[in-house]
Amino acid sequence: MQKKKRSQWRKLDNAAQAFPAATGKKDTRVFRLYCELKEDVIEEVLQKAVECTLEKYPLYCSVLRKGLFWFYMEQRNLKPKVKAEDRPPCSGLYVPDQKSFLFEVSYYKKKINLEVFHCLTDGTGALNFLKELVRNYLMICYPQVEFPPVSEEEISTASDHEEDSFSQYYSKSDYGSVKKSRPAFQLKGERLEQEEMSVLEVVLSAKEVYRKAKSYGVSVTVFLSAALLCAIHEEMPRSQMKKPVTLMVPVNLRNYFPSYSMTNFFGWIEAGQVFEENTRFEEVLQNLQHVFRTELVKERIADNMNRLVRLEKNPLLRAVPLEIKNLFLLAGTTLGGRSISAIYSNIGKIQLPDVFETYVDSFGFFTSTDKLQMCSCSYGDKMRVGITSKILSHNIQRNFLRILKEEGIHVTEQENDFPGYQEKKLGLMQKSMQIFTFLCIAAVVISWVVNLMLPSGFLWAGFVSGGVLCTWLFVMVGYKKRRNLLKKWNVAASAHIGSGAFVGRFYRMAWMGSGFCTPACIAGHSCSNDSGRKGVQAGGKRIFVLSCSDRRLWMYSGNSSGSRGSPDPVSVFTLYRNQHSVAGRNRSFSWKIVRSGD
Repeated sequence: MQKKKRSQWRKLDNAAQAFPAATGKKDTRVFRLYCELKEDVIEEVLQKAVECTLEKYPLYCSVLRKGLFWFYMEQRNLKPKVKAEDRPPCSGLYVPDQKSFLFEVSYYKKKINLEVFHCLTDGTGALNFLKELVRNYLMICYPQVEFPPVSEEEISTASDHEEDSFSQYYSKSDYGSVKKSRPAFQLKGERLEQEEMSVLEVVLSAKEVYRKAKSYGVSVTVFLSAALLCAIHEEMPRSQMKKPVTLMVPVNLRNYFPSYSMTNFFGWIEAGQVFEENTRFEEVLQNLQHVFRTELVKERIADNMNRLVRLEKNPLLRAVPLEIKNLFLLAGTTLGGRSISAIYSNIGKIQLPDVFETYVDSFGFFTSTDKLQMCSCSYGDKMRVGITSKILSHNIQRNFLRILKEEGIHVTEQENDFPGYQEKKLGLMQKSMQIFTFLCIAAVVISWVVNLMLPSGFLWAGFVSGGVLCTWLFVMVGYKKRRNLLKKWNVAASAHIGSGAFVGRFYRMAWMGSGFCTPACIAGHSCSNDSGRKGVQAGGKRIFVLSCSDRRLWMYSGNSSGSRGSPDPVSVFTLYRNQHSVAGRNRSFSWKIVRSGD
Protein backbone atom coordinates (compact mmCIF):
# COMPACT_ATOMS: atom_id res chain seq x y z
CA MET A 1 0.00 0.00 0.00
CA GLN A 2 1.29 3.44 -0.91
CA LYS A 3 2.01 5.57 2.09
CA LYS A 4 0.28 8.90 2.30
CA LYS A 5 2.68 11.82 2.06
CA ARG A 6 2.50 14.13 5.03
CA SER A 7 3.92 17.63 5.31
CA GLN A 8 6.78 17.90 7.79
CA TRP A 9 6.92 20.94 9.99
CA ARG A 10 9.01 22.29 12.82
CA LYS A 11 8.80 25.24 15.16
CA LEU A 12 11.13 28.20 14.86
CA ASP A 13 14.17 28.46 17.08
CA ASN A 14 14.29 31.15 19.74
CA ALA A 15 16.37 33.64 17.74
CA ALA A 16 14.14 33.30 14.66
CA GLN A 17 10.92 34.28 16.44
CA ALA A 18 11.42 38.03 16.02
CA PHE A 19 12.52 38.12 12.37
CA PRO A 20 9.11 37.67 10.66
CA ALA A 21 7.59 40.43 12.81
CA ALA A 22 10.52 42.82 12.38
CA THR A 23 11.12 42.40 8.66
CA GLY A 24 9.91 45.06 6.23
CA LYS A 25 10.91 47.28 3.33
CA LYS A 26 13.34 49.23 5.52
CA ASP A 27 15.14 46.09 6.65
CA THR A 28 14.54 42.82 4.82
CA ARG A 29 16.54 40.76 7.38
CA VAL A 30 18.39 39.12 4.50
CA PHE A 31 22.13 38.52 4.43
CA ARG A 32 24.40 37.53 1.57
CA LEU A 33 27.37 35.16 1.55
CA TYR A 34 29.20 34.70 -1.73
CA CYS A 35 32.16 32.83 -3.13
CA GLU A 36 34.21 34.30 -5.94
CA LEU A 37 35.77 31.68 -8.17
CA LYS A 38 38.65 32.11 -10.60
CA GLU A 39 36.48 31.29 -13.62
CA ASP A 40 33.01 32.37 -14.73
CA VAL A 41 30.08 30.47 -13.26
CA ILE A 42 28.08 28.10 -15.49
CA GLU A 43 24.34 28.26 -14.74
CA GLU A 44 23.46 24.64 -15.64
CA VAL A 45 26.24 23.27 -13.44
CA LEU A 46 25.26 25.54 -10.56
CA GLN A 47 21.64 24.34 -10.81
CA LYS A 48 22.77 20.72 -10.47
CA ALA A 49 25.05 21.65 -7.57
CA VAL A 50 22.15 23.29 -5.69
CA GLU A 51 20.00 20.18 -6.10
CA CYS A 52 22.82 17.99 -4.77
CA THR A 53 23.39 20.31 -1.79
CA LEU A 54 19.70 20.27 -0.85
CA GLU A 55 19.86 16.49 -0.56
CA LYS A 56 22.28 16.95 2.32
CA TYR A 57 20.53 19.99 3.78
CA PRO A 58 16.74 19.46 3.26
CA LEU A 59 16.22 22.06 5.97
CA TYR A 60 16.44 24.69 3.21
CA CYS A 61 13.41 23.20 1.41
CA SER A 62 11.09 24.91 3.91
CA VAL A 63 8.59 27.75 3.76
CA LEU A 64 7.45 29.96 6.60
CA ARG A 65 3.85 29.48 7.68
CA LYS A 66 1.70 31.36 10.15
CA GLY A 67 -0.16 29.50 12.91
CA LEU A 68 -2.57 30.70 15.55
CA PHE A 69 0.09 31.14 18.21
CA TRP A 70 3.47 30.77 16.47
CA PHE A 71 5.18 30.84 13.12
CA TYR A 72 6.45 27.46 11.94
CA MET A 73 8.46 25.94 9.10
CA GLU A 74 6.84 23.54 6.66
CA GLN A 75 8.86 21.40 4.28
CA ARG A 76 7.79 21.65 0.65
CA ASN A 77 8.64 19.66 -2.45
CA LEU A 78 9.53 22.73 -4.47
CA LYS A 79 12.51 23.06 -6.77
CA PRO A 80 14.63 26.19 -6.35
CA LYS A 81 15.63 27.90 -9.56
CA VAL A 82 19.14 29.28 -10.00
CA LYS A 83 19.21 32.54 -11.91
CA ALA A 84 21.54 35.31 -12.94
CA GLU A 85 21.69 38.11 -10.40
CA ASP A 86 19.18 40.79 -11.36
CA ARG A 87 18.07 42.41 -8.09
CA PRO A 88 19.79 44.69 -5.57
CA PRO A 89 21.73 42.86 -2.86
CA CYS A 90 19.72 41.58 0.11
CA SER A 91 16.34 42.20 -1.53
CA GLY A 92 13.33 40.81 0.32
CA LEU A 93 12.82 37.04 0.31
CA TYR A 94 10.00 36.61 2.83
CA VAL A 95 6.55 37.50 1.55
CA PRO A 96 3.77 36.91 4.14
CA ASP A 97 1.27 34.18 3.22
CA GLN A 98 3.32 33.16 0.18
CA LYS A 99 4.82 29.66 0.00
CA SER A 100 8.26 30.54 -1.27
CA PHE A 101 11.77 29.50 -0.23
CA LEU A 102 13.64 31.64 2.27
CA PHE A 103 16.92 31.45 0.38
CA GLU A 104 18.08 32.25 -3.15
CA VAL A 105 21.10 31.17 -5.17
CA SER A 106 22.22 33.46 -7.98
CA TYR A 107 25.40 34.06 -9.94
CA TYR A 108 27.18 36.93 -11.63
CA LYS A 109 30.41 36.53 -13.57
CA LYS A 110 32.67 34.59 -11.17
CA LYS A 111 30.49 34.93 -8.08
CA ILE A 112 28.13 32.39 -6.53
CA ASN A 113 25.70 34.28 -4.28
CA LEU A 114 23.71 32.77 -1.42
CA GLU A 115 21.08 35.08 0.09
CA VAL A 116 19.17 33.90 3.15
CA PHE A 117 16.30 35.24 5.22
CA HIS A 118 17.67 35.25 8.78
CA CYS A 119 14.67 33.32 10.07
CA LEU A 120 15.98 30.20 8.27
CA THR A 121 19.54 30.07 9.57
CA ASP A 122 22.45 32.17 10.80
CA GLY A 123 25.81 32.99 9.26
CA THR A 124 27.47 29.75 10.31
CA GLY A 125 24.66 27.59 8.94
CA ALA A 126 24.62 29.52 5.65
CA LEU A 127 28.41 29.27 5.36
CA ASN A 128 28.27 25.47 5.70
CA PHE A 129 25.65 25.37 2.93
CA LEU A 130 27.71 27.63 0.65
CA LYS A 131 30.91 25.62 1.14
CA GLU A 132 29.07 22.39 0.30
CA LEU A 133 27.51 24.10 -2.73
CA VAL A 134 30.93 25.23 -3.99
CA ARG A 135 32.33 21.74 -3.49
CA ASN A 136 29.46 20.15 -5.47
CA TYR A 137 29.88 22.74 -8.23
CA LEU A 138 33.61 22.06 -8.57
CA MET A 139 33.08 18.28 -8.44
CA ILE A 140 30.70 18.52 -11.42
CA CYS A 141 33.01 20.88 -13.34
CA TYR A 142 36.18 18.88 -12.63
CA PRO A 143 35.24 15.23 -12.16
CA GLN A 144 38.91 14.17 -12.49
CA VAL A 145 39.85 16.12 -9.32
CA GLU A 146 39.18 14.77 -5.84
CA PHE A 147 37.65 17.39 -3.54
CA PRO A 148 37.69 16.39 0.15
CA PRO A 149 34.75 17.15 2.50
CA VAL A 150 34.58 20.82 3.45
CA SER A 151 33.03 20.54 6.92
CA GLU A 152 33.26 18.43 10.04
CA GLU A 153 29.54 17.68 9.95
CA GLU A 154 29.86 14.74 7.57
CA ILE A 155 28.61 12.37 10.28
CA SER A 156 25.64 14.56 11.16
CA THR A 157 22.09 13.77 10.04
CA ALA A 158 19.14 15.81 8.82
CA SER A 159 17.67 15.62 12.34
CA ASP A 160 20.87 17.09 13.76
CA HIS A 161 20.66 19.97 11.27
CA GLU A 162 17.08 20.81 12.35
CA GLU A 163 17.82 20.57 16.06
CA ASP A 164 16.75 23.51 18.23
CA SER A 165 19.92 23.97 20.24
CA PHE A 166 18.38 26.78 22.30
CA SER A 167 15.91 24.34 23.81
CA GLN A 168 18.51 21.58 24.10
CA TYR A 169 20.84 23.70 26.27
CA TYR A 170 18.09 25.56 28.13
CA SER A 171 18.41 25.42 31.90
CA LYS A 172 16.08 26.72 34.62
CA SER A 173 18.96 27.61 36.88
CA ASP A 174 19.13 31.00 38.55
CA TYR A 175 20.15 33.84 36.30
CA GLY A 176 22.76 36.41 37.05
CA SER A 177 22.03 40.08 37.44
CA VAL A 178 20.82 41.85 34.32
CA LYS A 179 22.99 44.75 33.27
CA LYS A 180 20.82 47.63 32.21
CA SER A 181 21.82 49.02 28.82
CA ARG A 182 22.25 52.75 28.41
CA PRO A 183 20.64 54.50 25.43
CA ALA A 184 23.37 54.70 22.82
CA PHE A 185 24.16 57.35 20.24
CA GLN A 186 21.93 56.91 17.19
CA LEU A 187 23.24 57.65 13.74
CA LYS A 188 21.79 60.81 12.28
CA GLY A 189 21.43 61.95 8.72
CA GLU A 190 19.26 61.66 5.68
CA ARG A 191 18.16 58.07 5.09
CA LEU A 192 17.71 56.07 1.95
CA GLU A 193 14.21 55.00 1.04
CA GLN A 194 12.71 51.58 1.71
CA GLU A 195 14.89 48.69 0.42
CA GLU A 196 17.68 50.97 -0.79
CA MET A 197 20.99 50.80 1.04
CA SER A 198 24.58 51.71 0.31
CA VAL A 199 27.16 48.93 0.05
CA LEU A 200 30.89 49.43 0.51
CA GLU A 201 33.32 46.52 0.16
CA VAL A 202 37.04 46.69 0.85
CA VAL A 203 39.78 44.07 0.67
CA LEU A 204 42.42 43.94 3.39
CA SER A 205 45.44 41.76 3.95
CA ALA A 206 44.40 39.26 6.63
CA LYS A 207 48.03 38.92 7.71
CA GLU A 208 48.46 42.68 8.10
CA VAL A 209 45.28 43.00 10.18
CA TYR A 210 46.27 40.03 12.36
CA ARG A 211 49.78 41.41 12.97
CA LYS A 212 48.45 44.86 13.85
CA ALA A 213 45.85 43.44 16.24
CA LYS A 214 48.49 41.19 17.84
CA SER A 215 50.78 44.19 18.35
CA TYR A 216 48.05 45.74 20.51
CA GLY A 217 47.43 42.46 22.30
CA VAL A 218 43.84 42.12 21.05
CA SER A 219 41.88 39.96 18.62
CA VAL A 220 41.01 40.95 15.05
CA THR A 221 37.35 41.42 16.08
CA VAL A 222 38.32 43.82 18.89
CA PHE A 223 40.67 45.75 16.60
CA LEU A 224 38.11 46.29 13.84
CA SER A 225 35.37 47.04 16.39
CA ALA A 226 37.51 49.79 17.92
CA ALA A 227 38.19 51.29 14.49
CA LEU A 228 34.46 51.36 13.74
CA LEU A 229 33.61 52.92 17.12
CA CYS A 230 36.16 55.69 16.53
CA ALA A 231 34.83 56.27 13.00
CA ILE A 232 31.31 56.74 14.37
CA HIS A 233 32.55 58.97 17.19
CA GLU A 234 34.03 61.42 14.71
CA GLU A 235 30.52 62.10 13.39
CA MET A 236 28.97 62.73 16.83
CA PRO A 237 27.73 66.26 17.58
CA ARG A 238 28.92 67.80 20.84
CA SER A 239 25.43 67.63 22.33
CA GLN A 240 25.53 63.82 22.12
CA MET A 241 29.01 63.26 23.57
CA LYS A 242 27.71 61.94 26.90
CA LYS A 243 26.06 58.97 25.18
CA PRO A 244 28.08 55.81 24.53
CA VAL A 245 28.82 54.55 21.05
CA THR A 246 27.81 50.88 21.25
CA LEU A 247 28.25 47.97 18.87
CA MET A 248 26.15 44.83 18.85
CA VAL A 249 28.48 41.88 18.18
CA PRO A 250 26.82 38.51 17.35
CA VAL A 251 28.37 35.46 19.02
CA ASN A 252 28.39 31.94 17.55
CA LEU A 253 27.06 29.78 20.41
CA ARG A 254 28.44 26.63 18.76
CA ASN A 255 31.84 27.68 20.09
CA TYR A 256 30.48 27.23 23.64
CA PHE A 257 27.82 24.54 23.23
CA PRO A 258 28.56 21.69 20.76
CA SER A 259 25.92 21.58 18.06
CA TYR A 260 25.45 20.42 14.46
CA SER A 261 22.33 22.57 14.09
CA MET A 262 21.89 24.44 10.82
CA THR A 263 19.21 26.67 12.34
CA ASN A 264 19.93 29.90 14.20
CA PHE A 265 22.15 29.38 17.22
CA PHE A 266 23.74 32.68 18.11
CA GLY A 267 23.72 35.26 20.86
CA TRP A 268 25.26 38.70 21.09
CA ILE A 269 27.09 41.10 23.33
CA GLU A 270 27.06 44.89 23.46
CA ALA A 271 30.44 46.60 23.47
CA GLY A 272 30.56 50.37 23.81
CA GLN A 273 32.73 53.34 24.62
CA VAL A 274 31.95 56.72 26.18
CA PHE A 275 34.32 59.08 24.44
CA GLU A 276 36.03 61.97 26.12
CA GLU A 277 37.56 64.88 24.27
CA ASN A 278 41.02 63.29 24.08
CA THR A 279 40.18 59.57 24.05
CA ARG A 280 42.95 57.70 22.25
CA PHE A 281 42.57 54.65 19.99
CA GLU A 282 44.61 52.54 22.43
CA GLU A 283 42.16 53.34 25.25
CA VAL A 284 39.24 52.17 23.14
CA LEU A 285 41.09 48.93 22.39
CA GLN A 286 41.78 48.29 26.08
CA ASN A 287 38.17 48.98 27.05
CA LEU A 288 36.78 46.67 24.36
CA GLN A 289 39.24 43.95 25.29
CA HIS A 290 37.96 44.11 28.87
CA VAL A 291 34.31 43.98 27.72
CA PHE A 292 34.94 40.98 25.46
CA ARG A 293 36.78 39.08 28.18
CA THR A 294 34.00 39.78 30.67
CA GLU A 295 31.07 38.98 28.39
CA LEU A 296 32.46 36.06 26.38
CA VAL A 297 32.34 33.62 29.28
CA LYS A 298 30.25 30.46 29.01
CA GLU A 299 28.32 31.11 32.23
CA ARG A 300 27.47 34.67 31.21
CA ILE A 301 26.43 33.59 27.71
CA ALA A 302 24.30 30.76 29.17
CA ASP A 303 22.51 33.22 31.46
CA ASN A 304 21.62 35.49 28.55
CA MET A 305 20.44 32.55 26.42
CA ASN A 306 18.33 31.04 29.23
CA ARG A 307 16.68 34.38 29.92
CA LEU A 308 15.44 34.63 26.32
CA VAL A 309 14.30 31.00 26.11
CA ARG A 310 12.46 31.37 29.39
CA LEU A 311 10.26 34.07 27.85
CA GLU A 312 9.41 31.78 24.94
CA LYS A 313 8.40 28.95 27.30
CA ASN A 314 6.25 31.14 29.55
CA PRO A 315 2.74 29.52 29.57
CA LEU A 316 0.96 32.88 29.56
CA LEU A 317 2.92 34.18 26.59
CA ARG A 318 2.47 30.93 24.69
CA ALA A 319 -1.32 31.37 24.91
CA VAL A 320 -1.23 34.87 23.38
CA PRO A 321 -2.37 34.91 19.70
CA LEU A 322 0.37 35.39 17.13
CA GLU A 323 -0.83 38.78 15.87
CA ILE A 324 -0.58 40.21 19.39
CA LYS A 325 2.80 38.53 19.91
CA ASN A 326 4.06 40.21 16.75
CA LEU A 327 3.24 43.64 18.16
CA PHE A 328 5.26 42.92 21.30
CA LEU A 329 8.12 41.41 19.30
CA LEU A 330 8.25 44.45 17.03
CA ALA A 331 8.14 46.80 20.03
CA GLY A 332 10.89 44.82 21.75
CA THR A 333 13.08 44.92 18.65
CA THR A 334 12.56 48.67 18.32
CA LEU A 335 13.30 49.38 21.98
CA GLY A 336 16.30 47.06 21.95
CA GLY A 337 17.74 49.00 19.03
CA ARG A 338 18.03 52.11 21.19
CA SER A 339 20.97 50.63 23.08
CA ILE A 340 23.13 50.05 19.97
CA SER A 341 24.64 52.41 17.43
CA ALA A 342 25.74 49.85 14.82
CA ILE A 343 26.41 46.12 14.36
CA TYR A 344 29.61 44.25 13.58
CA SER A 345 29.48 40.59 12.55
CA ASN A 346 32.71 38.69 11.94
CA ILE A 347 32.47 35.16 10.53
CA GLY A 348 36.23 34.84 10.83
CA LYS A 349 38.61 32.70 8.82
CA ILE A 350 36.96 30.42 6.25
CA GLN A 351 38.87 27.20 5.86
CA LEU A 352 38.82 24.85 2.88
CA PRO A 353 41.16 22.01 1.90
CA ASP A 354 44.25 23.10 -0.01
CA VAL A 355 43.01 21.76 -3.35
CA PHE A 356 40.31 24.47 -3.41
CA GLU A 357 42.89 27.27 -3.65
CA THR A 358 43.32 26.55 -7.36
CA TYR A 359 39.66 27.32 -8.06
CA VAL A 360 38.46 29.65 -5.26
CA ASP A 361 39.59 33.28 -5.04
CA SER A 362 37.74 34.70 -2.01
CA PHE A 363 34.57 34.88 0.08
CA GLY A 364 32.43 37.89 0.96
CA PHE A 365 29.69 38.71 3.44
CA PHE A 366 27.26 41.57 4.07
CA THR A 367 23.69 42.02 5.23
CA SER A 368 20.66 44.30 5.10
CA THR A 369 20.31 46.83 7.87
CA ASP A 370 18.11 49.62 9.17
CA LYS A 371 21.11 51.67 10.36
CA LEU A 372 24.75 50.63 9.77
CA GLN A 373 26.31 47.16 9.85
CA MET A 374 29.81 45.92 9.15
CA CYS A 375 30.57 42.29 8.25
CA SER A 376 33.88 40.58 7.61
CA CYS A 377 35.37 37.22 6.68
CA SER A 378 38.67 36.02 5.29
CA TYR A 379 39.95 33.28 3.02
CA GLY A 380 43.65 32.91 2.56
CA ASP A 381 45.20 36.35 2.83
CA LYS A 382 42.11 38.16 1.52
CA MET A 383 39.88 39.70 4.15
CA ARG A 384 36.73 41.26 2.77
CA VAL A 385 34.91 43.86 4.86
CA GLY A 386 31.41 44.83 3.79
CA ILE A 387 29.69 47.89 5.24
CA THR A 388 26.00 48.43 4.52
CA SER A 389 24.14 51.53 5.62
CA LYS A 390 20.78 53.27 5.39
CA ILE A 391 22.47 56.64 5.94
CA LEU A 392 23.01 58.68 2.81
CA SER A 393 26.32 60.09 3.98
CA HIS A 394 29.46 57.92 3.66
CA ASN A 395 31.46 59.86 6.27
CA ILE A 396 31.62 56.97 8.74
CA GLN A 397 32.88 54.59 6.07
CA ARG A 398 35.54 57.09 5.00
CA ASN A 399 36.61 57.61 8.62
CA PHE A 400 36.91 53.85 9.09
CA LEU A 401 39.13 53.41 6.03
CA ARG A 402 41.29 56.37 7.05
CA ILE A 403 41.84 54.89 10.52
CA LEU A 404 42.95 51.59 8.99
CA LYS A 405 45.38 53.40 6.69
CA GLU A 406 46.78 55.36 9.64
CA GLU A 407 47.44 52.02 11.35
CA GLY A 408 49.52 50.95 8.35
CA ILE A 409 47.00 48.59 6.76
CA HIS A 410 46.70 48.60 2.98
CA VAL A 411 43.08 49.12 1.87
CA THR A 412 41.67 48.26 -1.57
CA GLU A 413 38.19 49.59 -2.16
CA GLN A 414 36.02 47.43 -4.42
CA GLU A 415 33.76 48.84 -7.12
CA ASN A 416 30.05 48.14 -6.58
CA ASP A 417 29.46 45.67 -9.39
CA PHE A 418 25.95 44.41 -8.62
CA PRO A 419 23.36 44.02 -11.41
CA GLY A 420 20.14 45.74 -10.44
CA TYR A 421 22.01 48.00 -8.03
CA GLN A 422 22.66 51.45 -9.42
CA GLU A 423 24.60 54.03 -7.49
CA LYS A 424 22.33 57.06 -7.63
CA LYS A 425 23.43 60.61 -7.25
CA LEU A 426 23.37 61.22 -3.54
CA GLY A 427 20.06 62.64 -2.46
CA LEU A 428 18.77 63.55 -5.91
CA MET A 429 15.12 62.78 -5.14
CA GLN A 430 15.47 63.72 -1.49
CA LYS A 431 17.08 67.04 -2.35
CA SER A 432 14.32 67.77 -4.86
CA MET A 433 11.69 67.15 -2.20
CA GLN A 434 13.56 69.35 0.25
CA ILE A 435 13.64 72.20 -2.27
CA PHE A 436 9.94 71.71 -3.03
CA THR A 437 9.10 71.73 0.69
CA PHE A 438 11.14 74.90 1.19
CA LEU A 439 9.34 76.63 -1.69
CA CYS A 440 5.97 75.63 -0.22
CA ILE A 441 6.90 77.05 3.17
CA ALA A 442 8.23 80.22 1.53
CA ALA A 443 4.98 80.68 -0.43
CA VAL A 444 2.94 80.41 2.77
CA VAL A 445 5.17 82.83 4.70
CA ILE A 446 5.25 85.40 1.88
CA SER A 447 1.47 85.26 1.40
CA TRP A 448 0.86 85.91 5.09
CA VAL A 449 3.39 88.77 5.17
CA VAL A 450 1.79 90.42 2.13
CA ASN A 451 -1.73 89.84 3.47
CA LEU A 452 -0.93 91.41 6.84
CA MET A 453 0.90 94.37 5.26
CA LEU A 454 -1.98 95.30 2.95
CA PRO A 455 -4.95 97.19 4.50
CA SER A 456 -7.42 94.35 4.14
CA GLY A 457 -10.09 92.78 6.26
CA PHE A 458 -9.98 89.51 4.32
CA LEU A 459 -7.39 86.87 5.25
CA TRP A 460 -6.88 85.40 1.80
CA ALA A 461 -3.51 83.99 2.91
CA GLY A 462 -5.43 81.28 4.72
CA PHE A 463 -6.69 79.98 1.39
CA VAL A 464 -3.15 80.10 -0.01
CA SER A 465 -1.92 78.07 2.98
CA GLY A 466 -4.65 75.50 2.47
CA GLY A 467 -3.89 75.20 -1.21
CA VAL A 468 -0.15 74.86 -0.61
CA LEU A 469 -0.74 72.21 2.05
CA CYS A 470 -2.95 70.15 -0.26
CA THR A 471 -0.41 70.47 -3.09
CA TRP A 472 2.44 69.42 -0.81
CA LEU A 473 0.49 66.41 0.46
CA PHE A 474 -0.42 65.40 -3.10
CA VAL A 475 3.22 65.49 -4.24
CA MET A 476 4.55 63.88 -1.04
CA VAL A 477 2.13 60.95 -1.24
CA GLY A 478 3.09 60.38 -4.85
CA TYR A 479 6.78 60.54 -3.95
CA LYS A 480 6.46 58.09 -1.05
CA LYS A 481 4.19 55.62 -2.83
CA ARG A 482 5.45 55.69 -6.40
CA ARG A 483 8.71 57.67 -6.26
CA ASN A 484 8.23 58.49 -9.94
CA LEU A 485 5.25 60.82 -10.30
CA LEU A 486 5.27 60.39 -14.09
CA LYS A 487 4.85 56.64 -13.74
CA LYS A 488 1.25 55.56 -14.28
CA TRP A 489 0.20 59.21 -14.37
CA ASN A 490 -3.32 58.32 -15.48
CA VAL A 491 -3.90 56.26 -12.33
CA ALA A 492 -2.52 59.02 -10.14
CA ALA A 493 -4.64 61.64 -11.91
CA SER A 494 -7.82 59.60 -11.46
CA ALA A 495 -7.09 58.99 -7.80
CA HIS A 496 -6.37 62.64 -7.04
CA ILE A 497 -8.72 64.49 -9.36
CA GLY A 498 -10.95 65.35 -6.42
CA SER A 499 -7.96 66.68 -4.52
CA GLY A 500 -6.95 68.77 -7.51
CA ALA A 501 -10.38 70.36 -7.72
CA PHE A 502 -10.27 71.05 -3.99
CA VAL A 503 -6.86 72.67 -4.28
CA GLY A 504 -8.13 74.76 -7.18
CA ARG A 505 -10.99 76.09 -5.04
CA PHE A 506 -8.50 77.21 -2.40
CA TYR A 507 -6.30 79.02 -4.90
CA ARG A 508 -9.30 80.60 -6.65
CA MET A 509 -10.72 82.02 -3.43
CA ALA A 510 -7.29 83.32 -2.45
CA TRP A 511 -6.76 84.95 -5.87
CA MET A 512 -10.15 86.65 -5.83
CA GLY A 513 -9.68 87.85 -2.26
CA SER A 514 -6.19 89.16 -2.76
CA GLY A 515 -7.31 92.22 -4.77
CA PHE A 516 -5.25 91.37 -7.84
CA CYS A 517 -8.03 91.67 -10.49
CA THR A 518 -7.71 91.30 -14.24
CA PRO A 519 -7.83 94.34 -16.58
CA ALA A 520 -11.39 93.30 -17.58
CA CYS A 521 -12.61 95.25 -14.53
CA ILE A 522 -13.73 92.13 -12.69
CA ALA A 523 -15.01 93.47 -9.40
CA GLY A 524 -16.05 90.35 -7.60
CA HIS A 525 -16.83 86.71 -7.57
CA SER A 526 -20.32 85.67 -6.58
CA CYS A 527 -22.19 82.50 -5.79
CA SER A 528 -25.89 81.84 -5.50
CA ASN A 529 -27.52 79.48 -3.05
CA ASP A 530 -31.07 78.17 -3.30
CA SER A 531 -32.32 78.39 0.23
CA GLY A 532 -35.06 76.53 1.98
CA ARG A 533 -34.39 78.11 5.33
CA LYS A 534 -36.91 79.68 7.56
CA GLY A 535 -37.13 83.42 6.99
CA VAL A 536 -36.17 83.25 3.31
CA GLN A 537 -38.82 83.43 0.65
CA ALA A 538 -39.43 80.10 -1.05
CA GLY A 539 -37.69 79.99 -4.42
CA GLY A 540 -35.51 82.90 -3.35
CA LYS A 541 -31.72 83.00 -3.40
CA ARG A 542 -28.96 84.35 -1.31
CA ILE A 543 -26.19 85.83 -3.43
CA PHE A 544 -22.68 86.05 -2.03
CA VAL A 545 -20.28 88.52 -3.65
CA LEU A 546 -16.51 88.53 -3.03
CA SER A 547 -15.53 92.11 -3.90
CA CYS A 548 -12.10 92.90 -5.27
CA SER A 549 -12.44 96.61 -4.56
CA ASP A 550 -12.56 96.30 -0.79
CA ARG A 551 -11.78 92.58 -0.51
CA ARG A 552 -14.85 91.79 1.56
CA LEU A 553 -17.60 89.20 1.28
CA TRP A 554 -21.19 90.54 0.91
CA MET A 555 -24.50 88.69 1.07
CA TYR A 556 -27.57 89.81 -0.92
CA SER A 557 -30.98 88.37 -0.13
CA GLY A 558 -32.60 87.84 -3.55
CA ASN A 559 -36.13 86.78 -4.53
CA SER A 560 -37.69 84.81 -7.33
CA SER A 561 -37.69 87.81 -9.65
CA GLY A 562 -33.91 88.10 -9.39
CA SER A 563 -33.69 91.57 -7.66
CA ARG A 564 -31.26 92.04 -4.81
CA GLY A 565 -31.88 93.54 -1.41
CA SER A 566 -29.44 95.52 0.68
CA PRO A 567 -26.04 93.83 1.14
CA ASP A 568 -24.87 92.50 4.50
CA PRO A 569 -21.24 91.73 5.27
CA VAL A 570 -20.63 88.07 6.12
CA SER A 571 -17.67 85.83 6.87
CA VAL A 572 -16.29 83.02 4.76
CA PHE A 573 -17.38 80.66 7.53
CA THR A 574 -20.97 81.80 7.05
CA LEU A 575 -20.69 81.04 3.34
CA TYR A 576 -19.34 77.58 4.07
CA ARG A 577 -22.07 76.90 6.62
CA ASN A 578 -24.78 77.98 4.17
CA GLN A 579 -23.41 75.63 1.55
CA HIS A 580 -22.71 72.51 3.57
CA SER A 581 -24.26 72.37 7.02
CA VAL A 582 -28.03 72.34 6.33
CA ALA A 583 -29.39 68.89 5.54
CA GLY A 584 -32.35 68.24 3.28
CA ARG A 585 -32.37 71.52 1.37
CA ASN A 586 -31.98 71.86 -2.40
CA ARG A 587 -28.36 72.89 -2.98
CA SER A 588 -27.07 74.63 -6.05
CA PHE A 589 -23.58 76.12 -5.98
CA SER A 590 -22.62 78.21 -9.00
CA TRP A 591 -19.94 80.84 -9.56
CA LYS A 592 -20.10 83.84 -11.86
CA ILE A 593 -18.14 86.98 -12.59
CA VAL A 594 -19.70 90.28 -11.53
CA ARG A 595 -18.63 93.58 -13.10
CA SER A 596 -18.18 96.88 -11.29
CA GLY A 597 -21.55 98.30 -12.08
CA ASP A 598 -23.55 95.17 -11.04
